[in-house]
Amino acid sequence: MSAAAPVRRHTRGRGPFSSLTRRILAVNVVALAVLVGGVLYLDQFRSSLVTQRADSLLTQGEIIAGALGLAASSGPEATDLDILPARALLLRLTDPTATRARLFNNDGQLVADTNDLRPGAQVSRVELPPPDDGPGVVEFLYDLLEPLLPVARPRSLYVDYPLQQARDYPEAAAALAGNTGAIERMTADGAPHISVAIPVVRFRKVLGALVLSVEARDIDQAIRAERLAILEVFAFALAVTVLLSIFLARTIASPVHQLAEAAEQVKAGRGERVAIPNFSRRRDEIGDLSLALQSMTEALYGRIDAIESFAADVAHELKNPLSSIRSAVEAWGLTRDAHARQRLTEIIEIDVRRLDKLISEISDASRLDAEMARDRRRPVALDGLLKGIIDTYTDLKREGGPAFELTVATEARDLAVFGAAEQLGRVFRNLIDNAISFSPEGGKVRVALVRDGRDLVARVEDDGPGIPDEALTRIFERFYTERPNEQIGSHSGLGLAIVRQIVEGHDGSITASNRPGTADTAAGACFTVRLPALIEKPRRGNRPLASDID
Repeated sequence: MSAAAPVRRHTRGRGPFSSLTRRILAVNVVALAVLVGGVLYLDQFRSSLVTQRADSLLTQGEIIAGALGLAASSGPEATDLDILPARALLLRLTDPTATRARLFNNDGQLVADTNDLRPGAQVSRVELPPPDDGPGVVEFLYDLLEPLLPVARPRSLYVDYPLQQARDYPEAAAALAGNTGAIERMTADGAPHISVAIPVVRFRKVLGALVLSVEARDIDQAIRAERLAILEVFAFALAVTVLLSIFLARTIASPVHQLAEAAEQVKAGRGERVAIPNFSRRRDEIGDLSLALQSMTEALYGRIDAIESFAADVAHELKNPLSSIRSAVEAWGLTRDAHARQRLTEIIEIDVRRLDKLISEISDASRLDAEMARDRRRPVALDGLLKGIIDTYTDLKREGGPAFELTVATEARDLAVFGAAEQLGRVFRNLIDNAISFSPEGGKVRVALVRDGRDLVARVEDDGPGIPDEALTRIFERFYTERPNEQIGSHSGLGLAIVRQIVEGHDGSITASNRPGTADTAAGACFTVRLPALIEKPRRGNRPLASDID
């Protein structure tokens, strides 16, 4: 006998993280990164700061322009600015704010520049940050990401011409035309440069143009500080997200992995029973899956045990007629008596018929599970099913055979059970056939249907000798029979075992008892079948209705 081929198990390559863990991490990290990327853009925040700074310069410029129009002109008839008073006033008004101011006359010539008027203004001074040990991790990451951040609005380069004229700056030219304007540029080192121009007016005459400008390095510094703070929060949120994602994935992937490994061990079948991990305390889908796999495994092992037991019973039952045939064949060769040979021939014929019937019923019993799994279940009216069966037996009644009686209680009428009509019919036909085989001549087979709570209860009774007390619990075992000797070979002992299997497959139960008779004898046997009734119609989607079945 060749050895069975080993079962090949599929090995899952998970690496340090399972596929589920990687997916959960990817979803959470990408979502967080998209959110942080949108916040890092900060263009609206930057535009708001630029607008506020430009508005502040415009307000300051309007005050200075108004003062220049009144104090730096010779009177209502003036067409130009008085240079000396204008320079003194311009320096006095802009000195507290350190804002650069330039004044152009109505011919577009530069007449005053606070960088020239203010001592030391020619030297550009930039505050340097205090020395440190170098950029941190967040600053390093920001320096890597900053070139990737989009620039919403391209800015032109600011050029400080040696000989400045109003036409060199569009906002100054617009101010000489009587319009107020503001513009943002970029210096050579990348700092934002904000410039506003306001016309200097007296009695509705434009005497010149005032240009205020400032290098708004603090705006970029504020944006950088905000972005660094956001990156710090992002780093913390990322760490928390990763930890929570791993925890979440572990709570899902690890139990599923354990259940999968246990299922693979069950599939491998190494001769020992595998315990399915119990996660029922979780009270979630993993717990439900654990309980379902446990139930399935128990059912599988139970089915294996039943198959092994069935195979052993079949082997034992087949050996009996085969041993009888072998003994008869051996005796045939040793005897010359014609009468003995005739008797041996009859024994062989009986055992052959017994084998044929036994094999047929074994085949039916082995196919029963598959047939029940394939049958489409639907509501079956039990009173109508029993009436049709009794009518068939009544029409086929043989002379001397028992009479048939059907009684249906009023509360049991028009009630149905959910099941396969063919299999349920087989249950009651087997019980009635069994009752007929034990009924005396002129006896009666009684079938009654009543309702007991949410169950329908059917009883099949006969007028036979009854069932021995010691056989009441064994009568549903395979190949067990209680019959007179002359009936040996005509019954395999599988009929009631098949009946119990079908009834239990319909979530019901069957019991055997004796009808009360005299003190020493029973009045007959009684088999009670209990099946759950359909008190209400089953909903669509849960169980099919009769109208759903073609």
